[in-house]
Amino acid sequence: MTSRLVLAGGIGLALLMAASAAWAQQPTRIRGTIESVDGATLTVKARDGATLKVKLADNGTVRAVAKKSLADIKAGDFVGVTGMPQPDGSQKALEVHIFPEAMRGTGEGHRPWDLQPSSTMTNANVESTVASKDGQVLMMKYKDGEKKIVVPPETPIVTYLPANKDELKPGVTIFIAAANKKDDGSFEAAAITVSRDGVKPPM
Repeated sequence: MTSRLVLAGGIGLALLMAASAAWAQQPTRIRGTIESVDGATLTVKARDGATLKVKLADNGTVRAVAKKSLADIKAGDFVGVTGMPQPDGSQKALEVHIFPEAMRGTGEGHRPWDLQPSSTMTNANVESTVASKDGQVLMMKYKDGEKKIVVPPETPIVTYLPANKDELKPGVTIFIAAANKKDDGSFEAAAITVSRDGVKPPM
């Protein structure tokens, strides 16, 4: 009986350690401003005030953002919307990202997001777009469901453009959707989005 308890306890501890390790390895989102560049390593002042060391992976991608408008969103586009849930089940857009065709399908679905408390992210295909008194209404469909998104006129709307590593310089605002933390406490990113011409990643 004692051996069974010890075995069960050992298995439980192993599962707990595995779960803790998996949690620790979850990618980290980084929002901040580049303070300095040392070779391939960026020193970034994060949104929460922390100073982070970030390296772009050797085969990593750099993207810039460019300003767009409601008129640029059309049926058939694949877009990402950070929103706030509304009492009627719709989402009020906090920002909209129009994905280039090459990025269609990126992160498709609806999930919690951390731009602000209770915010969500919906990456989906625009089925229709209709004007309303509150702004443009987008009906968005993804493989597991659909969402009604209300986009107020003042909502930041951007698209992505190719950029290069030379744009990773002090003073530039960046967003990293998934950075992997290394054993030394630094981070590595497969993709970094940068500000350009005064347009900052609103994510």
